[in-house]
Amino acid sequence: MIQNFEELATTQKKKDTLEILESGLHAASPENFLSKFVAKDKIIVEDETLNLDKFSAIYTVAFGKAADSMTRAVNAIVPVKAGIVVIPKGSRSKIKGKKFQIFNSGHPKPNQTSIKAAKEVIKFLQNRRDSELVIFLISGGASALLALPEKITLNDKIHVTDLLLKSGATIQEFNCIRKHLSKIKGGRLIENLKCHGIGLAMSDVEGDDLSAIASGTTFMDNTTYLDAIEILKKYKLKNKVSLEVWRLLKSGESGEIPETPKEEKIKNYVIANNQDCIDAMEKKAKKLGYHVKKMQVFGNNKDATKTIVSNIPDGKNQCLIFGGETTVEVLGKGQGGRNQELVLRILKNTQKLDKLCIAAVGTDGIDGNTNFAGAITENYKIDGPTAKEFLKNSDSGRFFQKQNANIFTGFTHSNLMDIGIILK
Repeated sequence: MIQNFEELATTQKKKDTLEILESGLHAASPENFLSKFVAKDKIIVEDETLNLDKFSAIYTVAFGKAADSMTRAVNAIVPVKAGIVVIPKGSRSKIKGKKFQIFNSGHPKPNQTSIKAAKEVIKFLQNRRDSELVIFLISGGASALLALPEKITLNDKIHVTDLLLKSGATIQEFNCIRKHLSKIKGGRLIENLKCHGIGLAMSDVEGDDLSAIASGTTFMDNTTYLDAIEILKKYKLKNKVSLEVWRLLKSGESGEIPETPKEEKIKNYVIANNQDCIDAMEKKAKKLGYHVKKMQVFGNNKDATKTIVSNIPDGKNQCLIFGGETTVEVLGKGQGGRNQELVLRILKNTQKLDKLCIAAVGTDGIDGNTNFAGAITENYKIDGPTAKEFLKNSDSGRFFQKQNANIFTGFTHSNLMDIGIILK
C-alpha cells in the first residue's frame, strides 16, 4: 500500500518500520475484517444476530472514505439489490456497476455534490418499504461528504468548517457544531425511516463514539445547541462565523428549533477501530524480533509529542507503536498534516537520543493539505531554528519533501485514524 516503499527503505531500520506500518494499513482494509461480521444469510455483531432471510430485499447506503471498499466487501457476500456510495472527490470507486449510484463529494470541506448526495440518499430511503433492509456502511469523512445545511447557505457551512479545521478543535467538538447546522446529522437522516436498518461503522474517533463518527448520521446525538455555542466561544470563533450560523444556534438553544434526536432509531455497531491496526503492527514487529510497547495519543500535537517521546523504551530492538489522532492549530500557509507535523516534532525533540527511526501516517492516505499519508525519518541532526520555522509556518510536508521522506499511498479507501512507530 506504500507506493514509494522501495525509495524510502534505504536502511534496514526504515525497511522494518515501513513493513510494520504496512501491516497496520492492511488491517484497516474492509475486505480484511467485514467477513467476520457479515455472512450470506446473517449479520452477527456483539453476540447479536440479524437474519437476512426475513427481508424482501437488501440495500446498502455507504458514506465515508471507506464507503466503496465497505460496499464491495458486503456486496461480495450478501445479495445487495441496489445502493448508494459517497466517497471523496479524487478517489476512484472500488466498486462499479449499474446497481450502485456513486457520488464523489467534497472533503474536508463540503461542496454542491455533498448536497446532491444527501438529497439522493433521503429520496432513496423514502422509497424503501417496511419489509426491506438497508445496511448503512459508515466511515470517517462522511460529515463533509454528505451535507444538507439547515437554514444557512453552503458557503456558511464551508466557512465554519474552514475555521474549525484551523482552530485545533477535537473531532467531537467539530462534529457537535456540524450536527446542529444540519438537516441530516445527529440521527436526523433516519428519524422517519420506514424500513429496517442496521449501521456498521469504522471508527475514526476517540473512544469509538458512535455519535461522533460521521457526525452520528444514523445514530443519535448526545450534544446540544448550547454545547455548539460554547465550542465556538472556546475557540474564539463567535465573531468569525456568519450571523446566520450564530442565529441558528441561538434559535436552537432557546427551543425555537427542535433538538437533534436523543434516542437510537436503529442499531449501530463499531466493527473496526484504530486498535485493530495497532494490534496488527504489534504482531508484525514481534515477528521481526522487536520488543513492543503500544499506546494511543489524542489531543494537541505538541502535547502528544511529549507523551510519545517520554514513552520511548530503553534498551535495544525496541519498538514503540502508537495510534490515535492529534489536533493541529494551523498557524501558517505551508503544506503538511498532523502526521508529518508529529514526525517533525518528534525528530526535533529526540536530537540527543540514540539512533531512532520515526514514522507516522493517516490510514486514509491523506495527511492535511498534502497528497502524502505521512513521513518517515531517522533522528539525524537538524538545525533547531530551521525546524522551528517550518513548524511555525505549518510546513512539515515541505520539510520532509526536501529529504524525500514523505510516505505516499494515495487514497487507501479506509479510515481508522492515524498510526505511528518509533524503532530503536
